[in-house]
Amino acid sequence: MEINWYPGHMARAKRLLSDQLSRVDVVIELCDARLPYSSRNPDLIRLIEKKQRVLILGKSDLADPKMTDQWLNIFRGQGIACQALDMNKQAKNALGMIDKAARETVERAAQRGIKKTVRAMIVGVPNVGKSTLINRLHGGAIAKVGDMPGVTRANQWVKVSPYLEIMDTPGLLWPRLDDPLAARRLAYIAAIRDEVVDTAALSIQLLIDLIEMAPKAVEERFKIKDLSLRGPDLLDAVCKGRGFLMKGGIFDTERACKVILDEFRGGKLGRITLESPRKEAVKEPENDQEA
Repeated sequence: MEINWYPGHMARAKRLLSDQLSRVDVVIELCDARLPYSSRNPDLIRLIEKKQRVLILGKSDLADPKMTDQWLNIFRGQGIACQALDMNKQAKNALGMIDKAARETVERAAQRGIKKTVRAMIVGVPNVGKSTLINRLHGGAIAKVGDMPGVTRANQWVKVSPYLEIMDTPGLLWPRLDDPLAARRLAYIAAIRDEVVDTAALSIQLLIDLIEMAPKAVEERFKIKDLSLRGPDLLDAVCKGRGFLMKGGIFDTERACKVILDEFRGGKLGRITLESPRKEAVKEPENDQEA
């Protein structure tokens, strides 16, 4: 399944991000704990590499906690300050990481008699929870939130404490989604709009991946009796198991696709991480090309 999607606002977002970096003290990189490799944008990493930064594995309540710990150990071994967060319960924990990353800048300002306001920027691929994190830190809804990519279309500054301001930025994807596996995984978590992918093929492949990782959860959730099924037969089995039937007993495969994607994204199949650090080439991108 080929996915090739780089809308105009992504190119504009990259230019805007480059312009704004000179105005911030700390960069908060947010990725999805279920995809700690694919949801980190190598272009973005090159852009922010000279800034004080922290890495947050968001939506950790949807990911396998043991796998999350493995990823955190990998990143910390690379010298990256990182933390996993359940956005609904632990967002405030990010403040300590931001304070620590900005400490040197604040202390230098204090030596000159200045009470510095720290300016931080939250960056990441679409739909990883940037606006949700800002709202939690702010203590109320101020940044636009939606379960789809492209909700944040422009930068906005949000004051979260007397001496801390955070910028929300549009999500930034790769210029070319030329890694089919990474592109497919990003589509699984809705970092790519469902409207631009073949949702039937995507749903089938997601089920196949989940059968490999969590067969019991798939069997119980979708009432599939034969987990060896593949292709359209797999969607038909979901329709049969969940009772997705239209007039005349025709299988409602469109509904099945929507339910498969929505229930995975909502954590209804349990806490599942799609990427293992043992299987991914985990390293910071080489700085050998212009960002």
